[in-house]
Amino acid sequence: MNKVCVLLSLVTFLAGVTLYANDPTDLTHPGISGDYLEVRTSDVWTGPCFANGEVNLTGKEAVIAWRVGQGTWRGVSLDGLQVVAVLRANVTLGDPFAAPLHAKSVLIVDNRASQEQSDALVSFAREMGGELLDDVVWVRKAPVAMDLKSGSGFASLTAGDLVELKTRALSHHDMHCGNETVYYPPLTSVAEARPAYALAHRFEGDGLGSTWSFPSKRSAFIGTFAR
Repeated sequence: MNKVCVLLSLVTFLAGVTLYANDPTDLTHPGISGDYLEVRTSDVWTGPCFANGEVNLTGKEAVIAWRVGQGTWRGVSLDGLQVVAVLRANVTLGDPFAAPLHAKSVLIVDNRASQEQSDALVSFAREMGGELLDDVVWVRKAPVAMDLKSGSGFASLTAGDLVELKTRALSHHDMHCGNETVYYPPLTSVAEARPAYALAHRFEGDGLGSTWSFPSKRSAFIGTFAR
């Protein structure tokens, strides 16, 4: 029976892309779209037993990155530019039983952006992040290199010497209980997102009261956004 449950869980995961979206009509002619990467300090693809064991012990931190494929924001073209948000909350992010009472964040903007584009990227990130990005401690420019193959599970990101992320696709070897599912949805609005395994997740900046390195967790989403 256990083998059947494990097989069904893996088939469910592999059979389709996990989809989170607003009204689909909003995605027909998006004003801005591109690639999305998110990595947390807790498993997002997991079983309830593991999630309950981690709640409020891990998962208070996250890195979210957007790479604009094409589009404008507030009338400013952002084609090919990137912005990264790093945040830390008081409780496990996405916990369905407790809202993050307060989250601090920092924003890292693609150093290729002009001042006008930089301001637009910050505005875009804050709009997408909602309440989680209400308290931005600082904004800095840095070289941002993001390589993402949507649907493959493989992605990498560096933002100066502040952030390093790397993911791979999940496999049956990553199943521990056979009841794995997307326990926590993405933190921001996405058109499409698939969970992935974080090989590297590091933040070494100031302003959040903590630095961290949380590799080797089922803690990532890679996908696309459209607005």
